Order: sequence, then structure tokens, then C-alpha cells
Amino acid sequence: MSAAHLIAFNLTLLAAFLSPGPAMLHALRNTLRGGLWAGVATGVGLGAVAAGWTLAALMGLGAVFALVPWAYGALKAAGAGYLIWLAVQIWRDAGAPLAPVQAAPGRATLLRAAGGGALVNLANPKSVLFAGSVLVVIFPAGLGGAETALIVANHFALEVALYTALAVLLSRPAAQAAYLGARRMLDRAAAAVLGALGLRLALPDHWITRTSEGTP
Repeated sequence: MSAAHLIAFNLTLLAAFLSPGPAMLHALRNTLRGGLWAGVATGVGLGAVAAGWTLAALMGLGAVFALVPWAYGALKAAGAGYLIWLAVQIWRDAGAPLAPVQAAPGRATLLRAAGGGALVNLANPKSVLFAGSVLVVIFPAGLGGAETALIVANHFALEVALYTALAVLLSRPAAQAAYLGARRMLDRAAAAVLGALGLRLALPDHWITRTSEGTP
């Protein structure tokens, strides 16, 4: 494995990061509602599980899913249920009063933010299939333990750095004020997107393939 392999992997991760999805939505909302440190903690949770999916892909979990389809189906169902539950909670709380943003939130608040981020990324077992396909294309076969550890640590560090940068940007007073001015609309839009993603995750994969291809 060379530095060029890691650079290609990081560019792929950056492109995936910039694509809208449940992880990005959750990080955006948590930062706007909870401030800088809530956003950073959310990013740590999201990054830990994203790196964990990469480790799982390197260890061959995608092949296990292929051999034991019901395990993949069970994880998909649980993930879909969580995303739909989260969407309902966000929709319900869209008009509720907000607690003041804490400059130095307590440990329990940070752990809750990190745990919520971890759950959002755990809710999408397709991540391990995506990671597996990317890793096969980018990295050479026969990676050793040290190289595997480097790839996983690199993934975690990059995810945390990107979510921290996002949190710094969104924790500015102007961003907070804009969010408060349109909070009900933005929260309900986020709930609708998360709910739609949960429902899509709940559908059998062959239904999604047929729909995308226009097959009757």
C-alpha cells in the first residue's frame, strides 16, 4: 500500500461526505441546535462507526452478508426502524422551545450527541457494502494488520476533521440565528428526508433496483 492509495481513499470519502444523507443531516441539526461541541461530539460518533464499517469491510463482513442474507436483512430492518423513529421525534419536536446552547456542555450531553451519531451510522448496514466495493477498487489485495489499522485510523481521523470543520462553520452566530428563524420548517424537512431514507432502507433491494431502472 502506498500514499497514493490513501489519497485516493480520502478523496472518495470526501465525495461521500459532501453527498446528502442521514449522517450529514444529523450532524447539521445537532450543531445548529446544540452548538460547536455538540456538533464535534456527533462527528466523533459518526466517524467511529463509519471507520468501524470500513474495518468490517476489510475483515470480510460483506461476504458474510452474502452468505447469511437474513443477518443483512435484520440489520437493515433495525436501521430503517431507527431512522423512521428519529424522523418522528424530530417532526414532533419541531415546534418545541429550544434549550439555550451551552458553551461548555456536560459529559452526559456530549456522550448523548456521540451516541446519537453512532446510532445513525449503525442504522445503515449498506455502508459496509459501499466500503467493501471502494476498498477493493482502491487498495491492493493482501493488506497486513498494520496497513488495515492505518486505513481505519485514517478514516476515523478524516471523518472527525470534516465534521469538526462543519461544526465550527455552523456554530457561528449568523448560522444559529438563521436556523432559529426557520427552525420549524428546517426540522420538518429534515424529518421528512430521514423518514424517506428509512422507508427506502426498509424496501427490498430488488425493488429499489427495479424502480431505479424503470422496470414495471
